[in-house]
Amino acid sequence: MQLSSPPTYRSLLANAEFFGLYASFTLTTAATTISGYALGSLVHASTGSPLLTAVAMYGSTFATVFGALTLMSVADGSNPRRTLLILQLLSLAGISAQAISVLPVWARFAVLLVLGFVQSLNTGTRLGLLNHVVPLEQYALARSLMNITSGGMSIVGYAIGAALVVALSPTGAFVVSAAITVAATVLVAALVRNHSVELPRRPGLRTTWTTNKDLFSHAGRRALLINLWVPNGLVVGCESLLISYDSRHAGVILACGSAGMLIGDLTVGRVLTIERRRALSFALRLLLAAPLAIIALHPPLWLTYLAFFVASVGFAATLPLQERLLELTPSAVRGQVQGVESAGRIGWQGIGAVLGGALALLVPPAIAIGVLAVASLLVTIGTRPFVAHAHGV
Repeated sequence: MQLSSPPTYRSLLANAEFFGLYASFTLTTAATTISGYALGSLVHASTGSPLLTAVAMYGSTFATVFGALTLMSVADGSNPRRTLLILQLLSLAGISAQAISVLPVWARFAVLLVLGFVQSLNTGTRLGLLNHVVPLEQYALARSLMNITSGGMSIVGYAIGAALVVALSPTGAFVVSAAITVAATVLVAALVRNHSVELPRRPGLRTTWTTNKDLFSHAGRRALLINLWVPNGLVVGCESLLISYDSRHAGVILACGSAGMLIGDLTVGRVLTIERRRALSFALRLLLAAPLAIIALHPPLWLTYLAFFVASVGFAATLPLQERLLELTPSAVRGQVQGVESAGRIGWQGIGAVLGGALALLVPPAIAIGVLAVASLLVTIGTRPFVAHAHGV
């Protein structure tokens, strides 16, 4: 009997429906990165405040938590394709609003919060669809490819965003982001199929709360979520201070971090076995923060580039944690649970950004980055026994 070949990225992309999800996710990530950098640059130029600049870049993440707490059960709805299309159109409307040059700063923050809420439901619905598009045994590989794409498109997005802000102004960058969002929406409409899902319960506020309560009552899932959220969020807080730390080179530093994320996800998701991924999970979480502590000493620029590149390899620790979380989750609510995981992780990015921005009002940005990096390390070390128990080791 001939054994089937193991799945590869190429075989995944040969699935037209997965390609539609993947390509639209790629473009959405690029649009989000470009618009985030443009808004951060605009607010920094208008206010000069490191706190407001950090919130401008990552403040939408607070609304993602609201989405996870209220309507995330729509991620497991009866027609996820239709839901995803509606959410894509809402994202387009929000980014288009940011392109209005006379929009006051307070209105931009209001739009940012709405976009964050939409983004959380968008992510949950997309991940819920992923469960229907690829078999369970290919899930880790699919998430790895999407994480790699996130890192890769962040490199492109930050580079393009920085160039567009200089060449066209932040308003021009928002227009480009809106055009990219249109392309992402067209891909969903053209390639993603309808999936009729039999629902055990009607999606809504009560269903969302019931599932979330069950999710957090499970000690193993709770430990995994804490480590998916808090250390990453504090490191993103470090990144949110880069415009204040070095506005001239912030785009390149962020791109170096995205390159490290890409390398880490490619290696951990494609090369390592599931056992090896779990064995290296703790080391990767340490790597995520340790190199950034050196920023407190205001090192030479080349060492700053290297520190963010090496540290961002550690973001690949999310893969074995996500994989185990999926194993501990009933199939009927995987879309919602993955949406909650993503929303919480993004929400903690906003918390990290606010903590970093507030700290930078008291101490120089370099010191604030160092403090956040050490805090991330302490959380990782302190919760290690609980995560090891969740992994069954």
